Amino acid sequence: MTDREYDYEELGLVAGLEIHQQLDTATKLFCGSPTTLREPEEAERTITRYLHPTKSELGEVDEAALEESQVEREFEYLAYDTTCLVEEDDEPPAELDAEALDVAMQIADLLDLTVVDEAQVMRKIVIDGSNTSGFQRSVLLGQEGSIETDDGSVGIEDMMLEEESAKRVEETDEGVRYSLDRLGIPLVEIGTSPDVRSPEQAREAAERIGMLLRSTGKVKRGLGTIRQDVNVSIAEGARVEIKGVQALDDIDDIVATEVGRQAELVEVADELRERDAAVDDPVDASEVFEGTDSGVIAGALDDGGCVMAVGLEGFDGLVGREIAPDRRLGTELSDHAKRHGAGGVFHTDELPAYGVTDAEVAELREAVGAGDDDAVALVADSTEVAEAAIEAVAERAATAVEGVPEETRGANDDGTTRYLRPLPGAARLYPETDVPPVEPDPSAVETPELLTEKAERYADEYGLDAGLAEQVAYGRRMPLFEAVVADGTDPTFAATTLESTVTELRRDGVAVERLTDDQFRGVFALVASGDLAKEGVNEVLTVLAEEPELSPEEAVEEAGLAGVDDEAVREAVAEVVERNADQVEQQGMGAFSALMGEAMDALRGKADGEVVSDALREEIGERS
Repeated sequence: MTDREYDYEELGLVAGLEIHQQLDTATKLFCGSPTTLREPEEAERTITRYLHPTKSELGEVDEAALEESQVEREFEYLAYDTTCLVEEDDEPPAELDAEALDVAMQIADLLDLTVVDEAQVMRKIVIDGSNTSGFQRSVLLGQEGSIETDDGSVGIEDMMLEEESAKRVEETDEGVRYSLDRLGIPLVEIGTSPDVRSPEQAREAAERIGMLLRSTGKVKRGLGTIRQDVNVSIAEGARVEIKGVQALDDIDDIVATEVGRQAELVEVADELRERDAAVDDPVDASEVFEGTDSGVIAGALDDGGCVMAVGLEGFDGLVGREIAPDRRLGTELSDHAKRHGAGGVFHTDELPAYGVTDAEVAELREAVGAGDDDAVALVADSTEVAEAAIEAVAERAATAVEGVPEETRGANDDGTTRYLRPLPGAARLYPETDVPPVEPDPSAVETPELLTEKAERYADEYGLDAGLAEQVAYGRRMPLFEAVVADGTDPTFAATTLESTVTELRRDGVAVERLTDDQFRGVFALVASGDLAKEGVNEVLTVLAEEPELSPEEAVEEAGLAGVDDEAVREAVAEVVERNADQVEQQGMGAFSALMGEAMDALRGKADGEVVSDALREEIGERS
């Protein structure tokens, strides 16, 4: 399967994107808590919740929420000194944050969206523990926009302003541990129309939307601050939503791999129907494995568990068929079993193996009544887990006969995906009565300058070369660059420091992500006042990254770079010239370049290069 190439037009590929981007606002969407992320070790206390599905105002229960509720789990939340009662779901939310609404309206303008007359906050049922309340607050702001790609226009169906979910920290024996620092950060969710027809166009559309978002200068940057969900289907397949694509570089691979997976599942379904395939009722096959050498199975039985098996009529050879790189139909069955706490499944396409013998496979087939053309899948675990898991396996196997199931899947690091849950439906939405509607005013929005336009302006206005201009325009510190240049910092020096110098320090292992805008401003101010030479900036930034509690002035002292006066510079330069008197006598001003480096080393960044240069030229001139 991995070597096959697909004709996307012939297969009828249809794809769309959902872009989730955190906004860089001072406070959260429905409370006054800061949007700063914290380390789990900083948590002061924990909160525990158990969540259950509720009916919508139409009396319906969402299928995805219902399946989630069948897995009994405890949710623990890490709370900090900034955590408020709204985040804990112990107090009603405040009104929609004005700054977040303003940024969202700028984004709506860039996407050419038609803004709604009145924005009503809605509750979206989510019971995977990522919200303490069991729902996420979301508000529709605009519809019917568009962006351009090389392969044509891609429509923007809608844009929502909503609160970010809590951050998953780890799995526990009882359930999941989340952190409340991220919960409630404002984010926009942008959904495109299903206009994408190739993996490459999917990536280009995502890149275009990302550029527009960053053009506001008010979106968060870094891992996890932007997530792409991709909806993919082919003509004979089904709509599949792939959640959590972190990197733009992965989108085209994700789409291509999903197309291949669906195409393979269509072929598997065709073959299963030709064989009149069917799924039998699960049975307890524990007796088959009495005294087994399989560690997994023996461990389950020794702990009082059981082995549940299901006969898959006509499935022989197809359960082990690869449908995506290193993933098989058996992997799909295993994903569903894992949702109910099982470690996975064994199946006869891969047995004998894992300590299971030929004789045990033959007995297993006999126990479930499986013939040579049939396959058998089994789960060994506690009785409760094994029974629930094998039912899920049987249901997924039955679906394989029908074709490609509609579902929500999670993105893996290798470009493949895994089953998460059924597709959510409209039954999980209902109005939020604690927050009043707002009336957005598009006329009050100032259209941001696009990053493409900004890069051109930096080159023209500041004389930056095109590469550096683009780097700083697209860089995460673009707003800082504009602020320090407005304060009088030389644009080339500012751009080089914020991009080239920071990149160089990062490659040297310096934790540059710890450097704050205020620290950079302080360093630029010291250079402007003559208290720090440009040549000492690298060392001072390194100190600040290692000891962030220091002020820029203290970092200069710590680095031993306190400025020297002109007399000290002349003395240091005179010593260098004296040590190289013969070279100066022979070469005159030709010795300048070699001695300049030595003079700068002698002063260790304590003096500006131009001051040192002037002093050196004067000293050489006097001796030659």
